[in-house]
Amino acid sequence: MPTAAPTQPPIIVEPPQINVEPGKTAVARVNSSLGAISVTVADPTVANAVADQTQRVVYVSGVKVGTTTVTVADSRGVTRDVPVRVAYAAGTAADEISIRLTGNPASSDYLREALTVAVTRAATLRPGASVNVPPETIPVRGDLNIDDRTTVDVPLQIAGNGYLPVNAITRVMVENTALPPIQPSRLLVSDYPERLTANGVLFTARLDRTQAQRFLYYHYNPGTEPARRIVLKARNGSNAPAIVQVIDGTAGPGANEMEIGHLSTKRFLVHEARNEGEVMTIAPSATMNVIDHPLPPQNVVSGILQLRLVSGDPLDLTLIAQDALAPLDQPIGTTQLLAGGAPHARGVYPVPSFVFERMYDVDGADLEIPIGQLPLPNLRQGEALSGDYGVQQTLNVVIVNQTRGPRSIALYANPRGGRATGTFLIDGTLVQAHALPAFSRFKIWQETINAGTYRRIRVVTMPEGGSSYPLRLTFAPDDGSVPPGAPGSLIY
Repeated sequence: MPTAAPTQPPIIVEPPQINVEPGKTAVARVNSSLGAISVTVADPTVANAVADQTQRVVYVSGVKVGTTTVTVADSRGVTRDVPVRVAYAAGTAADEISIRLTGNPASSDYLREALTVAVTRAATLRPGASVNVPPETIPVRGDLNIDDRTTVDVPLQIAGNGYLPVNAITRVMVENTALPPIQPSRLLVSDYPERLTANGVLFTARLDRTQAQRFLYYHYNPGTEPARRIVLKARNGSNAPAIVQVIDGTAGPGANEMEIGHLSTKRFLVHEARNEGEVMTIAPSATMNVIDHPLPPQNVVSGILQLRLVSGDPLDLTLIAQDALAPLDQPIGTTQLLAGGAPHARGVYPVPSFVFERMYDVDGADLEIPIGQLPLPNLRQGEALSGDYGVQQTLNVVIVNQTRGPRSIALYANPRGGRATGTFLIDGTLVQAHALPAFSRFKIWQETINAGTYRRIRVVTMPEGGSSYPLRLTFAPDDGSVPPGAPGSLIY
């Protein structure tokens, strides 16, 4: 019987698929070939290819966006088809940047957030592309103390529909700058129109060195609307640089309005307590995008910011809604504010913080403190601020036990309007509430106060967007209900 011919070893091309941009050239190595190699392109209008016999490589040049196949052959007649995709890269990552932060200290979690924002802002993107930075891939080893510096290599991917993905590393030099905590004098609110049906200007304000400001925005993009983004622009019209500190509590986009309002509040309160923020320098006669917040259809975004002009002339702040694919440097064509839909708060409010100084006697009446009950007047024309959204509330309570025995005391959260989430910093410890039913009562803290002693407790909270406030906080004897964090509790 005749002997079967041995199977010829296949040609191997690395990489097995070639991606190249129009006007650029990619290289593929040819292995396991015999003799001269040749290349043919199925569609020369998409790409060209030439073989280098000495280097045993194939050079593929992109002509126009599309797909084709390059066939590599050798002197045996063995061939290998290599798919070729010609497309533009989704963007370009910055090689190296520097950022200045604040924080006492700047926690490792905040460093990852700030690094993600910084490398995203520094990247150059094609329309519709986005940056992805998985937090677990950022090599942060710990907190960064005041006046300390560090360098972090941040891996990122830039991707978008129809583009070639880009994997890159941006080196970031980080400095923790010493600045005192911000004491805002006013609260700015942009919650009108809450439902967006057009692009345009949502809010304007001026930031100077005499008054730090807190800024709350909350906007929803209906499902019938195109994808948008919310952008906060700061314009420096002077001939000298301006330096501004920003504490960022942004959340979203997301479809669950209560969750987004809760996350925004939690992030702000945690960052504000640690004075964690970014120090931005705005060049003379320049405009910087302080916030760039994507807002797809059927999603809501929320932001609570604290802004302080450290040096420089006053800045003009403008919050706008624009198409998601519009250039970020697109000029603002009008000063006319958007309007329409149900009335909601938009304006300037005079009290960004409430402080309650109280004493609670364990042998006396319960101590009830309302949160979000006092409407604030609008210093501009527009709605009063009902629910005190964006207003920080601090409770400094002295609990006194003058009896002869220990007393078990608890702090209860009791929504008085409707379902409500909550964030509470209790002596610096973060305590959170899932959506509590209206008029329910859940324990958020408990402790035993010994006879003849007292206990000081500090609680910091803020009404949360998407929830129904007011909410009542009550110091009272422990009723034996489920403790916070236990099964059956909505507190965690």
